[in-house]
Amino acid sequence: MRNAKCDGLIEAVLEETIPMYGRMIHGRRKAGELYQEPQAYDVHGRFIRAVDRAGLNKRLLDALEKMPNVTFHFNHKLTGADFNKNIAWFEQRSHAPKTDHAQNPTQPSLSKSDQHRAKEIEVTFDFMIGADGAHSAVRYHLMKFSRLNYQQEYIDTLWCEFHIPPIPPLASSPDPSHTFAISPNHLHIWPGGSFMFIAIPSLDRSFTCTLFAPSSTFSSLESSPTTTLAIFFATNFPGVSPELISPTDLLDQFTSNPHLPLISIKCTPYHHASSVVILGDAAHAMVPFYGQGMNAGLEDVRVLFDFLDAHNVYTAHSTLAQRTARAAALEAYTAHRTPDAAAVNDLALRNYTEMRAGVTSPLYKVRKTLEESVDRWVPALG
Repeated sequence: MRNAKCDGLIEAVLEETIPMYGRMIHGRRKAGELYQEPQAYDVHGRFIRAVDRAGLNKRLLDALEKMPNVTFHFNHKLTGADFNKNIAWFEQRSHAPKTDHAQNPTQPSLSKSDQHRAKEIEVTFDFMIGADGAHSAVRYHLMKFSRLNYQQEYIDTLWCEFHIPPIPPLASSPDPSHTFAISPNHLHIWPGGSFMFIAIPSLDRSFTCTLFAPSSTFSSLESSPTTTLAIFFATNFPGVSPELISPTDLLDQFTSNPHLPLISIKCTPYHHASSVVILGDAAHAMVPFYGQGMNAGLEDVRVLFDFLDAHNVYTAHSTLAQRTARAAALEAYTAHRTPDAAAVNDLALRNYTEMRAGVTSPLYKVRKTLEESVDRWVPALG
């Protein structure tokens, strides 16, 4: 975002984030009392930020709209592409299908005007960047032109979203604002061994929560949620319901919100010749447990343009020279970026085990203490 040279963009985005300095582990002791145990991310006070993706998308769209060389075309679906001739085909629809989640598109009933074949248009292009998510249409068509190695894995975990509301002010309070129900500066985790419940703060002082569990657990809960859900939460996630989410809301959210899978994708190469490259989830969709999926996508953009600049793509004196330089830049980008993205992808998978089970392990706590001591007193050792 800094490299975009949009005045005030990065400052505006950061203003709409909430710093989280560590994890807050929740549980119940053998004596029966609830506990909260903070685990700092960093001995030097560094932190990660919670950000609302919808708000970030709107902020980026607003910044792009101000640029004279950017034009938006919404509700266009890529249906075909020839990356040798640089031609693409799009369907134009009156509205776009909604999605439950970026990784899991759902197709609702179309209006009568969209039930027939939509108008298709042909577009010639110089360079296509596919940032169209885990189920990327650009990647699908790229496979027809590049010898693309592709690996897809659905892990045996589903997820469902919940909501912890903010606490309203007391009638006698002079402050009319709502407050957070729990600490806003932590990622809250209720570890359950083979499953977990997490809560992340939002700017409206609520928390967006997620239940992650094996498909068999969801199947068991779905079979009789009115009798099993409250017991399941009371047993495995003490302090969530009724303390933070009422039993009625808990049941309503579980039955109303979709229960969705998690996909992990690796592929290479990310490009074909000088005509196309894929970024973000289209290139390396990852499970959310490392909290770096969006960051990895943003880093893709920075690294890509570093290579384009290093190969003098935008100072080439002819179209042929520009395409030759861009082909070399994309080749170098794929070679550099593929192992880095694969490493983050693997870390995300491993971190699920740590979050749902490792954070309460005595061995994990000893290791973390040693790591923090080394980082504090001998930082040169890494």
